[in-house]
Amino acid sequence: MAEIEVRRSARRKRTVSARREGDRTIVMVPASMSKREEARVVAELVAKLDARESRRRIARSDESLARRAADLAARYVPEAPTPTSVRWVTNQNSRWGSCTPADGTIRLSHRLRDMPEHVIDAVLVHEITHLVVSGHGPSFDAVAGRHPRMAEAMAFLDGVSWQQRRGS
Repeated sequence: MAEIEVRRSARRKRTVSARREGDRTIVMVPASMSKREEARVVAELVAKLDARESRRRIARSDESLARRAADLAARYVPEAPTPTSVRWVTNQNSRWGSCTPADGTIRLSHRLRDMPEHVIDAVLVHEITHLVVSGHGPSFDAVAGRHPRMAEAMAFLDGVSWQQRRGS
C-alpha cells in the first residue's frame, strides 16, 4: 500500500482534494474536519484516484494506441498509409517516438504514457507524418502542423526534456 499523507489546512473550509506524488498520495482536508469524516474522505478519494489510474492504464494499451493513431491519421494526415504497427516501447529514453517508413511501424516511448492526451496525440501525428514526409523540413511542418495543438505539445515536451536534463 502506498503512503497516504493527510494535510490539514485552516484556510480550507469545505473542499477536499487528492493527488499522487510518486508512490505517495497527498490528501488535503479542512483543519476542522473530524477524524471520522477524514477517514471516510481519504478512502473515497484514494479509491477515485485508483480507478482513474486503472482506466488510464487500459486506455493506454497498444491496441488503443493503434486505434487512436488511425483516428488521428484520418483527421490530420489522410494521405498517409495505414501504419502496420503502432505500439509502446520501453527502449526509447532519448526520443519520444520513432517511425520506420519502410515497414510502416511507429513506436512511442513508454515515458509518454502519463502525459496529457494532446501531447500523445501530437507525437502520434508527428510520427504518422513521417510515413509521407521524411525529415523535418517545411513540408513536414506543414503536414504535422495540421494538429491544432502541435506547437503547444512540442513546447510541453521541450520543457519535460529540459527538466530531465537539469535533474540528472
